Amino acid sequence: MKATKKTNAELDAEIIRLDAIADAKREAVSLDDFVAYLPKGNYIFLPTREPWPAKSVNASIPPVQNGNETIAASAWLDKNLPVQQATWCPGQEMLIADKLVSGDAGFVDRVGCTTLNLYRPPTIRLGDPQSATPWLDHIRRIYPNDADRIVSIMAHRVQRPGEKINQMLLLGGGQGIGKDTILEPLRQAVGAWNVHEISPEDLFGSFNPHVKSVVLRISEANDLGSEMTARQFYERMKSYSVAPPETLRCNEKNLREHHVFNVMLPIITTNHKTGMYAPAGDRRIYAVWSEAKQEQFTTEDKDYWKKFYDWYNNGGFEHCAAYLATLDLSGFNPKAPPPKTEWFWELVEASRAPEDSELADALDHLGWPNATTLAKVRSVANGDFAKFLGDRQNRRQIPHRFANMGYVSVRNDADKSDGQWKIGDTRQTIYAPRSNCPFATAWMPPASW
Repeated sequence: MKATKKTNAELDAEIIRLDAIADAKREAVSLDDFVAYLPKGNYIFLPTREPWPAKSVNASIPPVQNGNETIAASAWLDKNLPVQQATWCPGQEMLIADKLVSGDAGFVDRVGCTTLNLYRPPTIRLGDPQSATPWLDHIRRIYPNDADRIVSIMAHRVQRPGEKINQMLLLGGGQGIGKDTILEPLRQAVGAWNVHEISPEDLFGSFNPHVKSVVLRISEANDLGSEMTARQFYERMKSYSVAPPETLRCNEKNLREHHVFNVMLPIITTNHKTGMYAPAGDRRIYAVWSEAKQEQFTTEDKDYWKKFYDWYNNGGFEHCAAYLATLDLSGFNPKAPPPKTEWFWELVEASRAPEDSELADALDHLGWPNATTLAKVRSVANGDFAKFLGDRQNRRQIPHRFANMGYVSVRNDADKSDGQWKIGDTRQTIYAPRSNCPFATAWMPPASW
């Protein structure tokens, strides 16, 4: 087919169109969109906080006039827009002037230095908080006794993302009841990029970009993998669920390891009523279990879930975000320990080792003394437990068993060898309630020992 020859006017119009496209591309990426990240020698694209190599920056931005010379865009950034450090801190400016982050100390003054804040605030447009009723009703159907506190926790994440809430939220219940559906508006309201979803095994990986989270979602806590125990999972979650530590070490690709602020709320979901480790003295876990059944949501309306998500996608997310952004939190204390629910105590009971109960029985016999030794506990223990305490293979477990009862070892600072106490003719470890620890150096065993 013979090509149609274009007129001069058509050619002029085509040139104008192509120039406009080229101008738009040039405007899409500019010098103002980058900073030079000196610790790694690359460049951060500010709209997404992603690292770019110099060649990509220079391919996107033409050379820049710098005084009497023309230099590459990357070289201009090195001279004019450098940052000495990166962190992640909700509530701070994107470029934090005259400050650096010094490990657990948080921010320290350093005139002339700039820290790049990798945090990006949410962009959702708020709707009408009075129109969030379908979502609130759904939460109350699943967790009728805990709905108000759950919503307050989520509102805290939206209103105060830079403030740590000292707990983790454990949401339990059968499959298909909508646990994830409850959380989706929270994800939208805080910014999807500020929510990481990981498996329990990801907590033990070498890379941990998930510490940069306003909300950290951990799915199916019962599936811990062959290399992890429930107790190991619990121990790893300790630093994630409370502050201090004020900062956490973040290791991610293309950025040097850096400290980010510990403000995340861990939310753990599970379909299993047992499997999570929870000691009786825990002050972090808010565990709520639902007795709702999957079929109850579709018995009256088989299109329940379709209608619900249609509502989400047609303004519902915006209404929920507005509700969370405006909820009165004056009566909510994010630092107070969460209430211990019926399910929490079920987890405690399922987590308790038989040796813990037997040690509690022995301490009952001794009247829960202000101080005791392994020998004294063995003297009143039942036969099998006394053998357990006397077995050298179990010696490493014994301090943990005492700690579960609220007892810790008291070091003898006057002893230069191993810090034990000479009682009679033998060296022994003395255990005392935690409240006695500040006075450990002044404490002495009774003369009768």
